[in-house]
Amino acid sequence: MAERPLRILIAKPGLDGHDRGAKIIARMLRDAGYEVIYTGLHQTPEMIVETAIQEDVDAIGLSILSGAHMTLFPDVLERLRERGASDIPVFGGGIIPPEDVTALKQLGVREIFTPGASAQEIIGWIREHIRPRGD
Repeated sequence: MAERPLRILIAKPGLDGHDRGAKIIARMLRDAGYEVIYTGLHQTPEMIVETAIQEDVDAIGLSILSGAHMTLFPDVLERLRERGASDIPVFGGGIIPPEDVTALKQLGVREIFTPGASAQEIIGWIREHIRPRGD
């Protein structure tokens, strides 16, 4: 039986209204052979986690440009724990200062990609660090 492609949720939490980057990442991941679920704008952490569980995703990618990353990323992580889904790795991207990248990683965010990260860098990281859940 053929192995299914990784299933990755790309989400835009909060009130951030700019989703061009998230759409580019979603398309890039799709073109690299991943199954991508894009949630659209203005998702709450609850909505993101519910979608991740319903879609049985292997990872969640959060895109934030609003500056609310220190609230929204930890909220998603906490809700995953509450739902017994803390095995779903979370990575993210956006305009995030280096000191916040360090803090988010300490909280459990697996990786942060800031502006200028290449498609090869992101895809390479996913290939190296994300595995189908249950394996």
